Amino acid sequence: MNKVILIGRLGRDPEDRVLPNGTPVANFSLATNHFRTTNGTRQQYTDWHRIVTFGRTAEQCRQYLRKGRLVCVEGSLRTRTWEKPPGERHYTTEVLAARVAFLDRQGEPAAEQEYGSDDEDGCEDAS
Repeated sequence: MNKVILIGRLGRDPEDRVLPNGTPVANFSLATNHFRTTNGTRQQYTDWHRIVTFGRTAEQCRQYLRKGRLVCVEGSLRTRTWEKPPGERHYTTEVLAARVAFLDRQGEPAAEQEYGSDDEDGCEDAS
């Protein structure tokens, strides 16, 4: 099973583009926090995740998401590889988002709006 559910804040506005076949794509970074106590001191750590969305979900993310917005992302991990320049191999791991729930709206905290497929409930239970 390959399933990821993350709740965090956008690190930047989504970047959008259109594939040659006309499919919209939106990419954004998502910050999630976790805490660790060492020697009696509680410290916060931030992890950054690359998120990729396609189709209607990408269009809605591009239109409504901005840096700092709180979202729940549900999807799967995907690792891509490429060579550039020839012989130099690069890797990146991304979350391929099937669903993005907007957990806040500007000026209206705790509101929720969701985009993506309706086949699972992970983000609906997050708020």
